Amino acid sequence: MMRPTILFISIFFALPLFQAPAARAQAAPVINLTVDATQAPLKILHAQIQMPAHPGPLALYYPKWIPGLHEPAGPVANVTGLKFSANSQDIPWRRDLLDVYTFHVDVPQGATQLNISFDYLEPSGGGGPAAGSATDKLLVLNWNQVLLYPAGTPAAQISIKSKLLLPPRWKLGSALPIASQSDGAVTFQPAALDRLIDSPLVAGEYYRAIDLTPPGEPVHHEIDMVADSAEALAMPADVQRGLTNLVAESGILFGTRHYREYHFLLTLSDHTAHFGVEHHESNDSRLPERVFLAPGAAREVGGLLAHEFAHSWSGKFLRPQGECVSDFQAPMETDLLWVYEGNTSYLGDVLATRSGMWTPDDYHQNIAGIAASLGPGRPGRMWRPVLDTAVAVPGLLNGAGWGNWRRGSDYYEEGELIWIEVANIIHSESHGQKSFEDFFRSFYGGPNNGPERKCYTFDDLVHELNQTVPYDWVKFLQDRLTSTSPEAPLGGLEASGWKLEFTSEPPGGARGVRGVSITSYSIGITLGADGSVSDTLYGGPAFKAGITPGMRVVAVNGRAYRPEFLADAIKASKSNPAPIQLLVVSDDYYKTCAIDYHDGERYPHLVRDPGHPDYLDEILKPLARTP
Repeated sequence: MMRPTILFISIFFALPLFQAPAARAQAAPVINLTVDATQAPLKILHAQIQMPAHPGPLALYYPKWIPGLHEPAGPVANVTGLKFSANSQDIPWRRDLLDVYTFHVDVPQGATQLNISFDYLEPSGGGGPAAGSATDKLLVLNWNQVLLYPAGTPAAQISIKSKLLLPPRWKLGSALPIASQSDGAVTFQPAALDRLIDSPLVAGEYYRAIDLTPPGEPVHHEIDMVADSAEALAMPADVQRGLTNLVAESGILFGTRHYREYHFLLTLSDHTAHFGVEHHESNDSRLPERVFLAPGAAREVGGLLAHEFAHSWSGKFLRPQGECVSDFQAPMETDLLWVYEGNTSYLGDVLATRSGMWTPDDYHQNIAGIAASLGPGRPGRMWRPVLDTAVAVPGLLNGAGWGNWRRGSDYYEEGELIWIEVANIIHSESHGQKSFEDFFRSFYGGPNNGPERKCYTFDDLVHELNQTVPYDWVKFLQDRLTSTSPEAPLGGLEASGWKLEFTSEPPGGARGVRGVSITSYSIGITLGADGSVSDTLYGGPAFKAGITPGMRVVAVNGRAYRPEFLADAIKASKSNPAPIQLLVVSDDYYKTCAIDYHDGERYPHLVRDPGHPDYLDEILKPLARTP
């Protein structure tokens, strides 16, 4: 993500939201924001806001559409104790009748400043950045949670002077430049509202920063970690080496960077949700507390951080036009998420492998799981094309159960398979003279002017693909995006010399294949540790026996449920003509379900096809280091 630029980019892309400093100097409001996080261990943040105001009606927004979440997910329900005042007098406020994220006040005569205060309550549980982000020892602060801003002014033109108060002995990490700090009070350099919200921070009693800048790299990179214990910060040498390789590999892959410096922000806790969210100069990634102390740390850390890091180019610097909005209230159009997320999944997995954090076999197993989850017998693809899984994100992202039938965020997985095929088309149509890297270096290229934002359309994407290799890209992409075939789009894998097969051999690797267990592709259910059924393959063996999501398996062939008993029954099914008997509880009712299944264990694997050259492993070869 380093140098080549092309004239075409400067012509077709829309003007950046991140404007030059001179343009920012003319910005209208300057807002002072103080966040008192000294009670973060109690899961309470106190926000104080002062902004210039004029007498008369004023509408204020609580950020609603948060970049990277692709839906109206601002956690306004956690705002409490909201008060407005001016001229030392409290001012009544009212919430908008049609939008709960909008607040109205009448600024009194003679007032030049509006004061706002509220508490933000850290939730317990949940998922994503709106989930709990504070423990007794640490805090992840996303600024959108603790501010209001005036309606009518683009976010790039609102300047925020922010200050943070921390508990004693806590330290912090962030890409947001610091102006001064003393005795737990940290003052940041003024930043535009859009950049502030794009610059989260981690803070905690147990904090560690490690420089990840490769030799000769002019842009600084580091990882800032907070954890619930000092021991959890003991990063293994292979993880540090892999992350440094990741930075080096990204420079070669993209040929440029679009940030001043980059901070991997990593939270290690069992009391926060585990996920990653991209930002332009950082990422907010969260993993279990002891991930560094367990086998396979490089694979776990590498898969997440490589993906979020690749987003700095794909999704932050270069963003679909429908998600290039001027503030945080305008709805986003998400139809290009198969690029935003699917392309990033492809890039992240390749970078994780090139950096040495994944082995080629880890990559193969990961792709096998993706291909199998979209393949024959997975009925959702037969009625709902992948394009709709992207378009419908704002309303349908969080549906629970029946994932194979309703489909979820498949623009990640199916999008990745599409981009594998794109890479093969570029390679084959150019007779090996061009590669996907030529496309990415031009598409994401240009000089490093810091965290700019540029926007593209589907037509812009097709134009740039044709600049790389002439082809009927419109037809190819439309066919893939609107397909309701029962077959997964495996053309790229097959052209790369690999094919999907199912065998009785369990997948290896540190964590196997995501979403794959002994029940996934055999009897067709997904179970929790307690036997709870989280998903059932629509039309599969368990479904035909009457087992659906929300039930719980309590016994296997007459014995109280244990995962190993069910595994034994599945293994024995090949030689046992009797059905597998599962006692399940649904609501308050028990019933016995007979699963007529006799194929034993089934696990997905990628297998070499000697009839085609191995282009897939060619893609995975490291470029910045000795293998």
